[in-house]
Amino acid sequence: MSPRLDPVTLALTQNRLDHISRQMGWVMTRTARSPIFSQAHDFSCFLADAEGVLVSQADGIPIHTGGGGFAVRALIAAFGHDFRDGDVYLLNDPYTAGGNHLPDWVIARPVFVEGRLSGFANIRAHQSDIGGGAAGSYNPEATEIFHEGIRLPPLLLIRDGHVRQDLWQLLMLNTRTPDLLDGDLRAMIGATRIGAEQIADLFASLGVAETNAYLKGVLDHADRRLRAAVAQLPDGVYLGEDRFEDDCFVPMDIPIKVAITVQGDAMTVDFTGSHPQIRGFKNSSVANTWSGVYTALSSFLGADIPRNEGTFRSVEIVAPEGSILNPRPPAPMTMNTIAPACEIINACWEALGKADPTRSCAGWGKPGAPVTSGTWPDGRTFVMYHWAAQSGGGAVDGRDGFPQQGGVNSLCGLVIPNAEAYEQLYPVRVVRQELRTDAAGAGAFRGGPGVDYEVAIQRPVQIAFRGEAYTSRGAFGVVGGRNGATGTIAFLPEDGGAAISPNGGYGIVRVGPGRIRISSPGGGGWGAPGDRDPALVRQDVLDGIVSPKAAAEIYGIAGLPDPV
Repeated sequence: MSPRLDPVTLALTQNRLDHISRQMGWVMTRTARSPIFSQAHDFSCFLADAEGVLVSQADGIPIHTGGGGFAVRALIAAFGHDFRDGDVYLLNDPYTAGGNHLPDWVIARPVFVEGRLSGFANIRAHQSDIGGGAAGSYNPEATEIFHEGIRLPPLLLIRDGHVRQDLWQLLMLNTRTPDLLDGDLRAMIGATRIGAEQIADLFASLGVAETNAYLKGVLDHADRRLRAAVAQLPDGVYLGEDRFEDDCFVPMDIPIKVAITVQGDAMTVDFTGSHPQIRGFKNSSVANTWSGVYTALSSFLGADIPRNEGTFRSVEIVAPEGSILNPRPPAPMTMNTIAPACEIINACWEALGKADPTRSCAGWGKPGAPVTSGTWPDGRTFVMYHWAAQSGGGAVDGRDGFPQQGGVNSLCGLVIPNAEAYEQLYPVRVVRQELRTDAAGAGAFRGGPGVDYEVAIQRPVQIAFRGEAYTSRGAFGVVGGRNGATGTIAFLPEDGGAAISPNGGYGIVRVGPGRIRISSPGGGGWGAPGDRDPALVRQDVLDGIVSPKAAAEIYGIAGLPDPV
């Protein structure tokens, strides 16, 4: 640490930056129009310095923010130094603009202090619909990025405080939900304005030179913290792997392979040997692949390590061009923030667990929530994400897995909405949402059980099935823990017709009223089931998470009655 940087001020600066990110998030939650933001928090706020290096990513979802620097640096590359106070920029393209996938739009606002560019306030948010071949912008039938929605290079949206109305109109014409998009973009713009004002206040309180020194200081501090954590691991090469069982169209084995090399206080994460890019939309952009790695490393190596781009200076990532983790255009990739993001994290966790088994984290149940869309009587389109069907989390030493969570890619940053709110917002009635029995991976600490979810759809809809929850491989257990159960999904027509299930977890169907019935996967267990505290097993039986039969056969505790 530079001698002139006071450690207390350094800590306060990082905390203040993180508070600014969170304050932007509060503004977005309270002003956005789409339930995907106001209810589920499918957005993230992050701050960058004048060079486009992230100094805070405290709000939201790590799969959004880890690669946020790619977007800001793409903006700088496109516009050079042609930024003005009051400008606002927009981008989303994963090939040309540092985007992760097309539905996640980035609003970036340059921050000026004393007439000089001093940083960027940014928000990345998953829009309800951006055109493409399926409402909701998850198109399981896509075979190229042009099927997935509008592509946006770095664009100037507001100049000197004035909105470019021609561009705004273009955006509204390329969505099925212009009423939502109009309000959501305004909320994003407002959130970045609050962030920019707060960043300027930080510079005013410390002075320009001092603030820039402390911004560099928080990056250097994060670098030192991760290096210290890596240095505690034994030198060596550690392998991990996860896989898909289809390319969204036909069964095939698609491995995601990683070799993590630890040498001193540095680390190389090499995905050489992973499958070539595929026909379906489960390819990963560079920004998304990097975010997945950063999510895995930061969650494994220490929750108290600062989250900014300085953290990962000591990490080299190798993702061969043309692979599923660094595809060539025009490969589709809308699914990538879920799959292969979760597979990237799982593979890295498996490798890291071999370096330090005491910190192993069992696999989290994979996501598989579908998207339904339809029209109201007045012709407006609605898009509903079935977040309430999310899966159970994986166990760690000392704690059971989360009963249900928003996906390992979000590390629980995605919020599961209230059933009552969704019944008011959409033409649905939630029939069932309860924890599953005997789905949690058994262990000294068991996985989360996932849920049994059933919802009555009261209007004709299109269902986009999407997810790895329904494959043959459950969430992995570690250190003797057992795998979690896999999931199931079906649509049951109201007219009594045959149940409809996706082939391999992906596809689009158009149906009349009926019910979607889902059993989401359970998380993996940690440690041998025989080592579980008998009192916890008894409580699980009372709660309906473990059956008396499983308590006897798996945990060795017989004679427990069925819960009343």
